[in-house]
Amino acid sequence: MSMLKNFATVGVATLSSRVLGFVRDILIAASLGSGPIADAFFVAFRLPNLFRRLFAEGAFNSAFVPIFAGSLEDQGKDGARRVAEEIMAGLLLVLLIFTALAELAMPLMIHLLAPGFTEDPSKFDLAVVLTRITFPYLICMSLIAFLSGILNSLGKFAAAAFAPVLLNVVLIATLMLVLFVGADNSPLAGYYLAWGVFLAGFVQLAALVWALLHAKFPLSFRKPANTANVKKLLKLGVPGIIAGGVTQLNITIGTIIASFQAGAVSYLYYADRVYQLPLGVVGIAIGVVLLPDLARKVRAEDKTAVDNAQNRAMEFAMFLTLPAAVALAVVPEQIIAVLFQRGQFSTDDTHMTALALSAFAFGLPAFVLNKVLSPGFFARHDTQTPMKFAAIAMIINVIGSLALFPYISHMGIAVATTIAGWINALLLGVTLWRRGHFRADGLLMRRLAMFLLSSLVMGAGVWWLGQLLAPWFEDSLLLTRITGLVLLVGAGIALFLIASLGTGAISFSELKRRLRRRA
Repeated sequence: MSMLKNFATVGVATLSSRVLGFVRDILIAASLGSGPIADAFFVAFRLPNLFRRLFAEGAFNSAFVPIFAGSLEDQGKDGARRVAEEIMAGLLLVLLIFTALAELAMPLMIHLLAPGFTEDPSKFDLAVVLTRITFPYLICMSLIAFLSGILNSLGKFAAAAFAPVLLNVVLIATLMLVLFVGADNSPLAGYYLAWGVFLAGFVQLAALVWALLHAKFPLSFRKPANTANVKKLLKLGVPGIIAGGVTQLNITIGTIIASFQAGAVSYLYYADRVYQLPLGVVGIAIGVVLLPDLARKVRAEDKTAVDNAQNRAMEFAMFLTLPAAVALAVVPEQIIAVLFQRGQFSTDDTHMTALALSAFAFGLPAFVLNKVLSPGFFARHDTQTPMKFAAIAMIINVIGSLALFPYISHMGIAVATTIAGWINALLLGVTLWRRGHFRADGLLMRRLAMFLLSSLVMGAGVWWLGQLLAPWFEDSLLLTRITGLVLLVGAGIALFLIASLGTGAISFSELKRRLRRRA
Protein backbone atom coordinates (compact mmCIF):
# COMPACT_ATOMS: atom_id res chain seq x y z
CA MET A 1 0.00 0.00 0.00
CA SER A 2 2.87 2.41 0.76
CA MET A 3 4.20 1.91 -2.79
CA LEU A 4 0.77 2.77 -4.25
CA LYS A 5 0.66 5.83 -2.01
CA ASN A 6 4.06 6.93 -3.32
CA PHE A 7 2.89 6.27 -6.92
CA ALA A 8 -0.06 8.55 -6.19
CA THR A 9 2.15 11.26 -4.65
CA VAL A 10 4.52 11.36 -7.59
CA GLY A 11 1.66 10.92 -10.07
CA VAL A 12 -0.38 13.81 -8.65
CA ALA A 13 2.70 16.03 -8.61
CA THR A 14 3.54 15.08 -12.19
CA LEU A 15 -0.07 15.63 -13.24
CA SER A 16 0.01 19.12 -11.69
CA SER A 17 3.21 19.86 -13.56
CA ARG A 18 1.86 18.53 -16.84
CA VAL A 19 -1.41 20.45 -16.53
CA LEU A 20 0.57 23.65 -16.00
CA GLY A 21 2.81 22.49 -18.83
CA PHE A 22 -0.24 22.37 -21.08
CA VAL A 23 -1.12 25.92 -20.06
CA ARG A 24 2.47 26.88 -20.89
CA ASP A 25 2.36 25.15 -24.28
CA ILE A 26 -1.05 26.61 -25.09
CA LEU A 27 0.47 30.06 -24.53
CA ILE A 28 3.56 29.14 -26.60
CA ALA A 29 1.33 27.92 -29.45
CA ALA A 30 -0.70 31.13 -29.30
CA SER A 31 2.46 33.27 -29.16
CA LEU A 32 4.78 31.46 -31.59
CA GLY A 33 2.71 28.89 -33.51
CA SER A 34 4.94 26.54 -35.51
CA GLY A 35 7.16 29.10 -37.25
CA PRO A 36 10.95 29.60 -37.24
CA ILE A 37 11.01 31.30 -33.81
CA ALA A 38 9.11 28.37 -32.27
CA ASP A 39 11.48 25.89 -33.96
CA ALA A 40 14.53 27.80 -32.65
CA PHE A 41 13.20 27.96 -29.08
CA PHE A 42 12.19 24.28 -29.00
CA VAL A 43 15.72 23.28 -30.03
CA ALA A 44 17.15 25.65 -27.40
CA PHE A 45 14.85 24.12 -24.78
CA ARG A 46 15.41 20.52 -25.91
CA LEU A 47 19.23 20.53 -25.92
CA PRO A 48 19.78 21.12 -22.16
CA ASN A 49 16.75 18.91 -21.45
CA LEU A 50 18.29 16.13 -23.52
CA PHE A 51 21.53 16.17 -21.54
CA ARG A 52 19.62 16.59 -18.30
CA ARG A 53 17.46 13.53 -18.99
CA LEU A 54 20.46 11.49 -20.15
CA PHE A 55 23.09 12.50 -17.58
CA ALA A 56 20.78 13.29 -14.67
CA GLU A 57 17.60 11.23 -14.86
CA GLY A 58 19.09 8.34 -16.85
CA ALA A 59 22.44 8.01 -15.10
CA PHE A 60 21.34 8.82 -11.57
CA ASN A 61 18.12 6.86 -11.53
CA SER A 62 19.98 3.81 -12.80
CA ALA A 63 23.29 4.17 -10.94
CA PHE A 64 23.21 6.66 -8.06
CA VAL A 65 19.95 5.55 -6.41
CA PRO A 66 21.04 1.89 -5.88
CA ILE A 67 24.46 3.06 -4.61
CA PHE A 68 22.97 5.61 -2.24
CA ALA A 69 20.14 3.30 -1.09
CA GLY A 70 22.70 0.56 -0.41
CA SER A 71 24.96 2.85 1.62
CA LEU A 72 21.92 4.11 3.53
CA GLU A 73 20.99 0.52 4.37
CA ASP A 74 24.52 -0.60 5.33
CA GLN A 75 26.19 2.53 6.74
CA GLY A 76 23.31 4.66 7.97
CA LYS A 77 22.79 8.35 7.27
CA ASP A 78 26.36 9.43 8.03
CA GLY A 79 27.86 6.95 5.60
CA ALA A 80 25.27 7.77 2.96
CA ARG A 81 25.97 11.50 3.42
CA ARG A 82 29.68 10.93 2.78
CA VAL A 83 28.88 8.96 -0.40
CA ALA A 84 26.53 11.72 -1.61
CA GLU A 85 29.09 14.46 -0.96
CA GLU A 86 31.83 12.60 -2.84
CA ILE A 87 29.57 12.10 -5.85
CA MET A 88 28.23 15.68 -5.74
CA ALA A 89 31.78 17.08 -5.88
CA GLY A 90 32.62 15.11 -9.00
CA LEU A 91 29.24 15.81 -10.61
CA LEU A 92 29.51 19.57 -10.13
CA LEU A 93 33.04 19.67 -11.59
CA VAL A 94 31.98 17.70 -14.69
CA LEU A 95 28.88 19.86 -15.18
CA LEU A 96 30.84 23.13 -15.02
CA ILE A 97 33.46 21.91 -17.51
CA PHE A 98 30.87 20.42 -19.86
CA THR A 99 28.71 23.56 -19.81
CA ALA A 100 31.71 25.82 -20.53
CA LEU A 101 32.77 23.66 -23.49
CA ALA A 102 29.17 23.50 -24.79
CA GLU A 103 28.83 27.30 -24.67
CA LEU A 104 31.97 27.65 -26.78
CA ALA A 105 30.94 24.92 -29.24
CA MET A 106 27.25 25.88 -29.46
CA PRO A 107 27.16 26.51 -33.26
CA LEU A 108 28.57 23.03 -33.80
CA MET A 109 26.01 21.51 -31.41
CA ILE A 110 23.16 23.19 -33.27
CA HIS A 111 24.61 21.88 -36.54
CA LEU A 112 24.45 18.39 -35.05
CA LEU A 113 21.00 18.66 -33.42
CA ALA A 114 19.24 20.68 -36.14
CA PRO A 115 21.29 20.48 -39.36
CA GLY A 116 18.28 21.57 -41.41
CA PHE A 117 18.40 25.02 -39.76
CA THR A 118 21.48 25.92 -41.83
CA GLU A 119 19.12 26.53 -44.76
CA ASP A 120 17.70 29.50 -42.80
CA PRO A 121 20.67 31.48 -41.35
CA SER A 122 18.46 33.73 -39.17
CA LYS A 123 16.75 30.71 -37.57
CA PHE A 124 20.12 29.02 -37.05
CA ASP A 125 21.66 32.11 -35.40
CA LEU A 126 18.63 32.58 -33.16
CA ALA A 127 18.80 28.92 -32.09
CA VAL A 128 22.49 29.33 -31.17
CA VAL A 129 21.89 32.43 -29.03
CA LEU A 130 18.79 31.02 -27.29
CA THR A 131 20.56 27.72 -26.52
CA ARG A 132 23.52 29.57 -25.00
CA ILE A 133 21.06 31.26 -22.64
CA THR A 134 19.20 28.07 -21.70
CA PHE A 135 22.16 25.67 -21.44
CA PRO A 136 23.12 26.50 -17.80
CA TYR A 137 19.69 25.04 -16.99
CA LEU A 138 21.51 21.69 -17.35
CA ILE A 139 23.61 22.38 -14.23
CA CYS A 140 20.58 23.20 -12.11
CA MET A 141 18.50 20.27 -13.34
CA SER A 142 21.32 17.74 -12.95
CA LEU A 143 21.83 18.85 -9.35
CA ILE A 144 18.06 18.69 -8.85
CA ALA A 145 18.01 15.10 -10.15
CA PHE A 146 20.88 14.28 -7.77
CA LEU A 147 19.06 15.81 -4.79
CA SER A 148 15.83 14.12 -5.89
CA GLY A 149 17.57 10.74 -5.82
CA ILE A 150 18.59 11.39 -2.20
CA LEU A 151 15.12 12.52 -1.16
CA ASN A 152 13.42 9.59 -2.93
CA SER A 153 15.76 7.12 -1.21
CA LEU A 154 14.85 8.74 2.10
CA GLY A 155 11.19 8.15 1.28
CA LYS A 156 10.54 11.87 0.65
CA PHE A 157 8.91 11.92 -2.80
CA ALA A 158 6.73 15.05 -2.71
CA ALA A 159 9.31 17.86 -2.91
CA ALA A 160 11.21 16.38 -5.85
CA ALA A 161 7.99 15.50 -7.66
CA PHE A 162 6.54 19.01 -7.32
CA ALA A 163 9.75 20.84 -8.35
CA PRO A 164 8.88 20.81 -12.11
CA VAL A 165 5.73 22.78 -11.27
CA LEU A 166 7.99 25.77 -10.58
CA LEU A 167 9.43 25.66 -14.12
CA ASN A 168 5.96 25.94 -15.60
CA VAL A 169 4.93 28.70 -13.20
CA VAL A 170 7.98 30.80 -14.22
CA LEU A 171 7.44 30.16 -17.95
CA ILE A 172 3.71 30.91 -17.78
CA ALA A 173 4.51 34.23 -16.10
CA THR A 174 7.10 34.89 -18.83
CA LEU A 175 4.60 34.14 -21.60
CA MET A 176 2.00 36.38 -20.02
CA LEU A 177 4.63 39.14 -20.11
CA VAL A 178 5.33 38.36 -23.80
CA LEU A 179 1.64 38.74 -24.66
CA PHE A 180 1.31 41.84 -22.47
CA VAL A 181 4.13 43.70 -24.24
CA GLY A 182 2.98 42.49 -27.68
CA ALA A 183 6.19 40.58 -28.44
CA ASP A 184 4.40 37.44 -29.73
CA ASN A 185 5.76 35.85 -32.92
CA SER A 186 8.96 37.91 -32.71
CA PRO A 187 12.58 37.04 -31.80
CA LEU A 188 12.08 39.02 -28.57
CA ALA A 189 9.60 36.36 -27.42
CA GLY A 190 12.30 33.72 -27.88
CA TYR A 191 14.70 35.76 -25.71
CA TYR A 192 12.08 36.19 -22.99
CA LEU A 193 11.41 32.45 -22.92
CA ALA A 194 15.09 31.49 -22.91
CA TRP A 195 15.80 33.74 -19.90
CA GLY A 196 12.68 32.32 -18.25
CA VAL A 197 14.15 28.81 -18.55
CA PHE A 198 17.45 30.06 -17.10
CA LEU A 199 15.70 31.61 -14.08
CA ALA A 200 13.42 28.61 -13.52
CA GLY A 201 16.39 26.28 -13.09
CA PHE A 202 17.69 28.21 -10.11
CA VAL A 203 14.22 28.53 -8.59
CA GLN A 204 13.78 24.73 -8.71
CA LEU A 205 17.26 24.11 -7.32
CA ALA A 206 16.58 26.41 -4.36
CA ALA A 207 13.36 24.50 -3.61
CA LEU A 208 15.19 21.14 -3.52
CA VAL A 209 18.00 22.49 -1.32
CA TRP A 210 15.36 23.71 1.14
CA ALA A 211 13.64 20.28 1.06
CA LEU A 212 16.93 18.53 1.81
CA LEU A 213 17.58 20.82 4.77
CA HIS A 214 14.01 20.22 5.96
CA ALA A 215 14.69 16.45 5.79
CA LYS A 216 17.69 17.07 8.09
CA PHE A 217 20.14 15.74 5.52
CA PRO A 218 22.45 18.72 4.78
CA LEU A 219 25.36 18.25 2.39
CA SER A 220 28.78 19.92 2.47
CA PHE A 221 31.06 20.69 -0.46
CA ARG A 222 34.13 18.46 -0.82
CA LYS A 223 37.17 18.62 -3.02
CA PRO A 224 36.56 16.41 -6.10
CA ALA A 225 38.36 13.06 -5.83
CA ASN A 226 38.30 9.81 -7.78
CA THR A 227 36.98 7.70 -4.91
CA ALA A 228 35.63 4.15 -5.05
CA ASN A 229 32.04 5.46 -5.02
CA VAL A 230 32.73 7.83 -7.92
CA LYS A 231 34.32 4.98 -9.90
CA LYS A 232 31.32 2.78 -9.20
CA LEU A 233 28.95 5.52 -10.33
CA LEU A 234 30.86 5.96 -13.57
CA LYS A 235 30.90 2.23 -14.22
CA LEU A 236 27.14 1.99 -13.77
CA GLY A 237 26.22 5.45 -14.98
CA VAL A 238 27.74 5.50 -18.48
CA PRO A 239 25.57 2.59 -19.69
CA GLY A 240 22.68 4.12 -17.73
CA ILE A 241 22.99 7.32 -19.77
CA ILE A 242 21.88 5.36 -22.83
CA ALA A 243 19.62 2.82 -21.12
CA GLY A 244 17.70 5.34 -19.02
CA GLY A 245 17.32 7.90 -21.79
CA VAL A 246 16.38 5.79 -24.79
CA THR A 247 13.07 7.57 -25.35
CA GLN A 248 14.76 10.99 -25.23
CA LEU A 249 17.52 9.86 -27.55
CA ASN A 250 14.93 8.60 -30.02
CA ILE A 251 13.05 11.89 -29.83
CA THR A 252 16.31 13.79 -30.39
CA ILE A 253 17.12 11.70 -33.45
CA GLY A 254 13.67 12.62 -34.71
CA THR A 255 14.40 16.31 -34.10
CA ILE A 256 17.56 16.11 -36.18
CA ILE A 257 15.70 14.59 -39.13
CA ALA A 258 12.65 16.84 -38.66
CA SER A 259 14.80 19.99 -38.88
CA PHE A 260 14.81 19.48 -42.67
CA GLN A 261 11.03 20.10 -42.86
CA ALA A 262 9.65 23.54 -41.99
CA GLY A 263 7.51 23.36 -38.86
CA ALA A 264 8.17 19.64 -38.24
CA VAL A 265 10.20 20.27 -35.08
CA SER A 266 7.22 22.16 -33.66
CA TYR A 267 4.68 19.52 -34.72
CA LEU A 268 6.68 16.79 -32.97
CA TYR A 269 7.17 18.98 -29.89
CA TYR A 270 3.45 19.66 -29.44
CA ALA A 271 2.55 15.99 -30.05
CA ASP A 272 5.27 14.93 -27.63
CA ARG A 273 3.87 17.23 -24.95
CA VAL A 274 0.42 15.61 -25.18
CA TYR A 275 1.50 11.97 -24.93
CA GLN A 276 4.08 12.87 -22.27
CA LEU A 277 1.17 13.60 -19.92
CA PRO A 278 0.22 9.94 -19.32
CA LEU A 279 3.85 8.88 -19.71
CA GLY A 280 4.89 11.32 -17.00
CA VAL A 281 1.99 10.68 -14.65
CA VAL A 282 2.20 6.88 -14.93
CA GLY A 283 5.54 5.74 -16.33
CA ILE A 284 7.91 8.19 -14.72
CA ALA A 285 6.04 8.09 -11.39
CA ILE A 286 6.28 4.30 -11.28
CA GLY A 287 9.93 4.32 -12.35
CA VAL A 288 10.86 6.85 -9.65
CA VAL A 289 9.09 4.94 -6.86
CA LEU A 290 9.79 1.39 -8.04
CA LEU A 291 13.61 1.64 -8.33
CA PRO A 292 14.50 2.36 -4.66
CA ASP A 293 11.77 -0.08 -3.54
CA LEU A 294 13.12 -2.87 -5.77
CA ALA A 295 16.72 -2.07 -4.80
CA ARG A 296 15.91 -2.69 -1.13
CA LYS A 297 13.96 -5.90 -1.85
CA VAL A 298 16.62 -7.28 -4.18
CA ARG A 299 19.27 -6.54 -1.55
CA ALA A 300 17.14 -8.41 1.01
CA GLU A 301 16.83 -11.32 -1.50
CA ASP A 302 13.04 -11.34 -1.10
CA LYS A 303 12.09 -12.76 -4.52
CA THR A 304 8.37 -13.02 -3.73
CA ALA A 305 8.24 -9.35 -2.78
CA VAL A 306 10.23 -8.37 -5.90
CA ASP A 307 7.87 -10.27 -8.23
CA ASN A 308 4.79 -8.88 -6.50
CA ALA A 309 6.07 -5.30 -6.73
CA GLN A 310 6.79 -5.65 -10.46
CA ASN A 311 3.45 -7.34 -11.20
CA ARG A 312 1.40 -4.77 -9.35
CA ALA A 313 3.40 -1.88 -10.84
CA MET A 314 2.79 -3.18 -14.37
CA GLU A 315 -0.88 -3.80 -13.63
CA PHE A 316 -1.33 -0.27 -12.27
CA ALA A 317 0.60 1.21 -15.21
CA MET A 318 -1.43 -0.54 -17.91
CA PHE A 319 -4.75 0.21 -16.19
CA LEU A 320 -4.04 3.91 -16.76
CA THR A 321 -1.96 3.73 -19.95
CA LEU A 322 -3.97 1.51 -22.32
CA PRO A 323 -7.15 3.65 -22.33
CA ALA A 324 -5.06 6.81 -22.67
CA ALA A 325 -3.18 5.36 -25.66
CA VAL A 326 -6.39 4.29 -27.42
CA ALA A 327 -8.00 7.70 -26.84
CA LEU A 328 -4.98 9.57 -28.19
CA ALA A 329 -4.97 7.31 -31.25
CA VAL A 330 -8.67 7.70 -32.18
CA VAL A 331 -9.34 11.41 -31.45
CA PRO A 332 -5.96 13.19 -31.78
CA GLU A 333 -7.26 16.03 -33.95
CA GLN A 334 -9.98 17.00 -31.47
CA ILE A 335 -7.46 17.04 -28.61
CA ILE A 336 -4.94 19.20 -30.49
CA ALA A 337 -7.67 21.57 -31.73
CA VAL A 338 -8.80 22.34 -28.19
CA LEU A 339 -5.35 22.56 -26.62
CA PHE A 340 -3.41 24.56 -29.20
CA GLN A 341 -5.52 25.88 -32.12
CA ARG A 342 -5.60 29.63 -31.57
CA GLY A 343 -3.49 32.69 -32.31
CA GLN A 344 -0.51 31.71 -34.46
CA PHE A 345 -1.48 27.99 -34.41
CA SER A 346 -3.63 27.23 -37.48
CA THR A 347 -5.95 24.39 -38.51
CA ASP A 348 -3.17 23.03 -40.73
CA ASP A 349 -0.86 22.95 -37.70
CA THR A 350 -3.56 21.03 -35.82
CA HIS A 351 -3.83 18.41 -38.56
CA MET A 352 -0.07 17.94 -38.89
CA THR A 353 0.43 17.67 -35.12
CA ALA A 354 -2.47 15.20 -34.80
CA LEU A 355 -0.79 12.88 -37.32
CA ALA A 356 2.30 12.71 -35.11
CA LEU A 357 0.23 12.28 -31.94
CA SER A 358 -1.73 9.32 -33.35
CA ALA A 359 1.55 7.57 -34.23
CA PHE A 360 3.09 8.26 -30.82
CA ALA A 361 -0.07 6.96 -29.13
CA PHE A 362 0.56 3.40 -30.34
CA GLY A 363 3.95 3.49 -28.63
CA LEU A 364 2.74 4.92 -25.33
CA PRO A 365 2.28 1.51 -23.58
CA ALA A 366 5.80 0.55 -24.68
CA PHE A 367 7.31 3.78 -23.35
CA VAL A 368 5.62 3.16 -20.00
CA LEU A 369 6.69 -0.50 -19.93
CA ASN A 370 10.30 0.61 -20.41
CA LYS A 371 9.96 2.65 -17.20
CA VAL A 372 8.43 -0.32 -15.36
CA LEU A 373 10.87 -2.98 -16.59
CA SER A 374 14.17 -1.06 -16.43
CA PRO A 375 14.30 -0.94 -12.59
CA GLY A 376 14.44 -4.76 -12.64
CA PHE A 377 17.93 -4.42 -14.13
CA PHE A 378 19.04 -1.23 -12.37
CA ALA A 379 18.15 -2.58 -8.92
CA ARG A 380 20.65 -5.41 -9.58
CA HIS A 381 23.34 -2.92 -10.70
CA ASP A 382 22.99 -4.12 -14.29
CA THR A 383 22.99 -1.16 -16.64
CA GLN A 384 24.89 -2.94 -19.42
CA THR A 385 21.96 -5.04 -20.63
CA PRO A 386 19.44 -2.16 -20.93
CA MET A 387 22.18 -0.12 -22.65
CA LYS A 388 22.58 -2.80 -25.34
CA PHE A 389 18.84 -2.98 -25.89
CA ALA A 390 18.62 0.82 -26.04
CA ALA A 391 21.35 0.86 -28.68
CA ILE A 392 19.42 -1.68 -30.76
CA ALA A 393 16.25 0.43 -30.41
CA MET A 394 18.10 3.59 -31.46
CA ILE A 395 19.51 1.93 -34.58
CA ILE A 396 16.00 0.77 -35.53
CA ASN A 397 14.68 4.27 -34.85
CA VAL A 398 17.28 5.92 -37.07
CA ILE A 399 16.76 3.46 -39.91
CA GLY A 400 12.97 3.73 -39.62
CA SER A 401 12.98 7.53 -39.48
CA LEU A 402 15.26 7.87 -42.49
CA ALA A 403 13.21 5.30 -44.44
CA LEU A 404 9.78 6.76 -43.63
CA PHE A 405 10.52 10.52 -43.57
CA PRO A 406 10.64 10.95 -47.38
CA TYR A 407 7.20 9.32 -47.70
CA ILE A 408 5.14 10.43 -44.68
CA SER A 409 7.35 13.30 -43.43
CA HIS A 410 7.29 13.97 -39.67
CA MET A 411 4.70 11.22 -39.02
CA GLY A 412 7.33 8.71 -40.15
CA ILE A 413 9.58 9.86 -37.30
CA ALA A 414 6.81 9.23 -34.78
CA VAL A 415 6.11 5.79 -36.26
CA ALA A 416 9.80 4.84 -36.07
CA THR A 417 9.99 6.03 -32.44
CA THR A 418 6.97 3.86 -31.61
CA ILE A 419 8.46 0.76 -33.26
CA ALA A 420 11.76 1.29 -31.44
CA GLY A 421 9.93 1.67 -28.13
CA TRP A 422 8.11 -1.66 -28.54
CA ILE A 423 11.27 -3.52 -29.51
CA ASN A 424 13.09 -2.12 -26.47
CA ALA A 425 10.21 -3.11 -24.14
CA LEU A 426 10.05 -6.65 -25.57
CA LEU A 427 13.81 -7.14 -25.17
CA LEU A 428 13.69 -5.95 -21.55
CA GLY A 429 10.69 -8.10 -20.64
CA VAL A 430 11.90 -11.31 -22.29
CA THR A 431 15.38 -10.98 -20.75
CA LEU A 432 14.01 -10.44 -17.24
CA TRP A 433 11.76 -13.50 -17.71
CA ARG A 434 14.60 -15.70 -19.00
CA ARG A 435 16.81 -14.74 -16.05
CA GLY A 436 14.03 -15.55 -13.60
CA HIS A 437 13.89 -11.95 -12.39
CA PHE A 438 10.28 -11.42 -13.42
CA ARG A 439 7.31 -13.76 -13.50
CA ALA A 440 3.93 -12.48 -14.64
CA ASP A 441 1.32 -13.95 -12.30
CA GLY A 442 -2.12 -15.11 -13.40
CA LEU A 443 -3.84 -12.04 -12.03
CA LEU A 444 -1.63 -9.72 -14.10
CA MET A 445 -2.15 -11.66 -17.35
CA ARG A 446 -5.94 -11.80 -16.91
CA ARG A 447 -6.19 -8.12 -16.08
CA LEU A 448 -3.97 -7.01 -18.96
CA ALA A 449 -6.25 -8.83 -21.42
CA MET A 450 -9.36 -7.31 -19.86
CA PHE A 451 -7.82 -3.81 -19.73
CA LEU A 452 -7.01 -4.05 -23.45
CA LEU A 453 -10.52 -5.23 -24.32
CA SER A 454 -12.10 -2.49 -22.19
CA SER A 455 -9.85 0.12 -23.84
CA LEU A 456 -10.89 -1.00 -27.33
CA VAL A 457 -14.57 -0.80 -26.35
CA MET A 458 -13.95 2.68 -25.00
CA GLY A 459 -12.03 3.65 -28.16
CA ALA A 460 -14.92 2.64 -30.42
CA GLY A 461 -17.37 4.67 -28.35
CA VAL A 462 -15.13 7.74 -28.20
CA TRP A 463 -14.46 7.61 -31.96
CA TRP A 464 -18.22 7.44 -32.68
CA LEU A 465 -18.92 10.34 -30.31
CA GLY A 466 -16.06 12.30 -31.85
CA GLN A 467 -17.62 11.98 -35.28
CA LEU A 468 -20.99 13.04 -33.87
CA LEU A 469 -19.46 16.11 -32.22
CA ALA A 470 -17.27 17.02 -35.23
CA PRO A 471 -19.10 20.35 -35.85
CA TRP A 472 -18.35 21.37 -32.24
CA PHE A 473 -14.59 21.09 -32.85
CA GLU A 474 -14.84 23.15 -36.04
CA ASP A 475 -16.61 25.96 -34.20
CA SER A 476 -14.61 29.17 -33.86
CA LEU A 477 -15.81 29.60 -30.27
CA LEU A 478 -13.26 28.06 -27.88
CA LEU A 479 -15.89 27.30 -25.24
CA THR A 480 -17.76 25.05 -27.70
CA ARG A 481 -14.57 23.09 -28.47
CA ILE A 482 -13.72 22.74 -24.77
CA THR A 483 -17.23 21.46 -24.06
CA GLY A 484 -16.85 18.88 -26.82
CA LEU A 485 -13.53 17.66 -25.40
CA VAL A 486 -14.95 17.47 -21.86
CA LEU A 487 -17.80 15.31 -23.19
CA LEU A 488 -15.32 13.06 -25.02
CA VAL A 489 -13.09 12.65 -21.95
CA GLY A 490 -16.03 12.06 -19.62
CA ALA A 491 -17.60 9.52 -21.95
CA GLY A 492 -14.24 7.77 -22.37
CA ILE A 493 -13.69 7.43 -18.62
CA ALA A 494 -17.24 6.18 -18.07
CA LEU A 495 -17.05 3.67 -20.93
CA PHE A 496 -13.71 2.30 -19.76
CA LEU A 497 -14.88 1.86 -16.16
CA ILE A 498 -18.14 0.22 -17.25
CA ALA A 499 -16.28 -2.11 -19.63
CA SER A 500 -13.69 -2.94 -16.95
CA LEU A 501 -16.43 -3.79 -14.47
CA GLY A 502 -18.30 -5.78 -17.10
CA THR A 503 -15.28 -7.85 -18.11
CA GLY A 504 -14.26 -8.43 -14.51
CA ALA A 505 -10.96 -6.55 -14.89
CA ILE A 506 -11.93 -4.71 -11.71
CA SER A 507 -14.76 -5.28 -9.24
CA PHE A 508 -17.08 -2.95 -7.35
CA SER A 509 -15.70 -4.15 -4.02
CA GLU A 510 -12.09 -3.55 -5.08
CA LEU A 511 -12.93 -0.13 -6.49
CA LYS A 512 -14.69 0.85 -3.24
CA ARG A 513 -11.81 -0.49 -1.17
CA ARG A 514 -9.19 1.43 -3.12
CA LEU A 515 -11.19 4.64 -3.05
CA ARG A 516 -11.67 4.27 0.71
CA ARG A 517 -7.93 3.69 1.17
CA ARG A 518 -7.07 6.72 -0.96
CA ALA A 519 -9.48 8.82 1.09
